[in-house]
Amino acid sequence: MLNVKAVRPELVTLLASCFLLLGFNATLWQHVFSITEFDGKGLALRVAFGLLVFCIFNIFLTLFAFRRVLKPLLTALFLISAGVAYFINEYGVMIDAGMFRNFAETNATEVQGLLSLKLGLYLLLLGAVPSVLLWKTPINYRHWPRELLSKALVSVACVAVLGAVAMINYQGLSSMLRNHHELRLMVVPSNYIGASMGYLSEQVVSAQRPFVKIGEDAQRSPRWAGHQRKSLTVLVVGESARAENFGLLGYGRDTTPQLSKENGLIAFSDVHSCGTETAVSVPCMFSNMGRKDYNASQAKNQEGLLDVLQRSGLQVIWRDNQSGCKGTCDRVTLQDVSNLQDPLLCANHECRDEILLQGLQSFIDNLDQDTVLVLHQMGSHGPEYFKRYPKAFEKFTPVCESNALNNCSRESIVNAYDNTLVYTDHVLATLIDLLRKQSRVDTAMLYLSDHGESLGEYNLFLHGTPYLLAPDQQKHVPMLAWFSDSYQKSFALDPQCLQKERNAPLSQDNLFHSMLGLLQVDTKVYNAQLDMFAGCRGTLANE
Repeated sequence: MLNVKAVRPELVTLLASCFLLLGFNATLWQHVFSITEFDGKGLALRVAFGLLVFCIFNIFLTLFAFRRVLKPLLTALFLISAGVAYFINEYGVMIDAGMFRNFAETNATEVQGLLSLKLGLYLLLLGAVPSVLLWKTPINYRHWPRELLSKALVSVACVAVLGAVAMINYQGLSSMLRNHHELRLMVVPSNYIGASMGYLSEQVVSAQRPFVKIGEDAQRSPRWAGHQRKSLTVLVVGESARAENFGLLGYGRDTTPQLSKENGLIAFSDVHSCGTETAVSVPCMFSNMGRKDYNASQAKNQEGLLDVLQRSGLQVIWRDNQSGCKGTCDRVTLQDVSNLQDPLLCANHECRDEILLQGLQSFIDNLDQDTVLVLHQMGSHGPEYFKRYPKAFEKFTPVCESNALNNCSRESIVNAYDNTLVYTDHVLATLIDLLRKQSRVDTAMLYLSDHGESLGEYNLFLHGTPYLLAPDQQKHVPMLAWFSDSYQKSFALDPQCLQKERNAPLSQDNLFHSMLGLLQVDTKVYNAQLDMFAGCRGTLANE
């Protein structure tokens, strides 16, 4: 039997602080080394930064170094930090409230796609093994007065070291921390502790906010009286599609072979997302706040585009093949098709995006209301890109067939990702072809991806990097529009004008007002300056 001598809590917190700093922060230290010079000053700056973080860790742990508290706390820190370190090291993610929101609001299918043997090894070696050793080590606590005095002395000593480090290398540290805001998002475990507190605070604030209605004056314009047929406007919300790899937008590979042959399709080249993760981009693009003024707790307690459209008398339906609508469809009809038992399109609790089109012709045949149908795709959701498309669409090979992207070549990752776009191309082209052949309904399709994706650029994978730090690959997204001839006539749209405007700078901020303007909904919350169709609706746009 292992015979371990009892130790003081000060030694435990000191060793734990060292372990947290060195065992879980490989990516942090790689980054620190990359942004500091390889000379005496650089070495001093690295040491100063390490002491700064170590002392902060030690002060924090010292405050909780009490019987029945310290061991459970460290066990939780080790296990959670092991998982966080895996995702940081593997995908280059940065942990903020937005990333924590992604984790908190994901579903079982997405979580399952992130599990791997390598993650298990991280949890075992960095989480479980140190925790077992910790619990086998007896800790000799003093009586309360002496224990408190000891903690006070340790805290004072750490503060003194912090002060000395700051005085000796203030200019270097302040410059590094001021110019590299990403550092605070890379330090484990303070990054996820801060992120979780931010997210929980957001939820508390959200729960206390009164629910706000917007566009209560919404009604359809008198111009609707001239419509001869019912209309179906399909808005497709893509997932993780980045403009850089879209064939229609100039990518070197033909990832959009079917869409490139669609007559009347308009591909907007300069569109940027509101966020870099679904939990932000989707509610933001359907709100009237815009990216700069977007507030998650406010969006959760406020109506959005779909509510205004429904209030105007349009039928609104959200058909979902992903992890939900993030609150944007809570008050309209929801059709969840992500877990249907279709033997051709569904397996392992996941369905391919063609499931979104299932029964659509029958739906149109029985359409008796002007309708807005939102299709939420699984799209190019990573890291298991190879699962997002049927084998028949595996145009580019070899492909990465692992969720541990660091184990794959970049070529195979890009190949798998590009194949997801080839499949999205097929789904969208099939949808357009179906809409085109309708004779009794005016039809239109608008496609907009929620955010982009990193495929190894700057050692980043997936998405969710804080917006200010995120590369353009995570923010530059494709947007497409197609309108049937009868829809163009009914809604007074000039497609040639739209083609000329396809390179204009746009963002997801435009969606709310563009949909209201397109669908001729009169309301005070409409802003014509953000309506990307306003200048191409002929004389009706100015009425």
